[in-house]
Amino acid sequence: MCHVIVTCRSMLWTLLSIVVAFAELIAFMSPDWLLGSPRSHSSASGAGVDSGEYRPSLGLYSRCLRVGARGIGVSCGPYARTFGEVASGFWQAAMLFLAAGILVLAGVACISIFSLCFQSILKKSIFNICGLLQAIGGLLLMVGLMLYPAGWGSEKVISYCGAEALPFRPALCSLGWAFYAAIGGTLGSFLCAVLSAQAEIATSSDKVQEEIEEGKSLICLL
Repeated sequence: MCHVIVTCRSMLWTLLSIVVAFAELIAFMSPDWLLGSPRSHSSASGAGVDSGEYRPSLGLYSRCLRVGARGIGVSCGPYARTFGEVASGFWQAAMLFLAAGILVLAGVACISIFSLCFQSILKKSIFNICGLLQAIGGLLLMVGLMLYPAGWGSEKVISYCGAEALPFRPALCSLGWAFYAAIGGTLGSFLCAVLSAQAEIATSSDKVQEEIEEGKSLICLL
């Protein structure tokens, strides 16, 4: 019989697991990992009209640039049509580790929804299994984030950040929100791993067992 068990700690773990997975996925797809050196976009009409400074952005495989005669349009899209065209070998490795970590976290996020009804898999706690997977996912993300700055010396980054750009030194560039979101998601994955143990304790407490013995199929403990 399926018992739907909802506690504050299990619900918090489920919601945070979903948020972390989405945060990492959005960060991975965003072009706002690096904000390039300030540039000015003058009108192509020859009148010398300056639309002001702007900062192009560069992601793992995509970028955003101002386009149009007056530089008022923004064009965002992939600069790499194939995996081999990614700016740096370090970025290729970072993408692999980040993608693996995101895949693990996304899988756990899906499983966490079903944990409201099923608390074990093959007599093993679903919370403990998911917590272990989240810790592994966090480690994969951490390796990816450590590899990412090593690719700042590539030609692509130099074209955005200036000739002084070197590995772990972005020169005129600054870090965008996507990088910080990826860091936050990584820290969140380890927090989820810790919360999974608390969710296991909450859903297997004596009070829950008493309500199960009373024949209740929906158990909600705040």
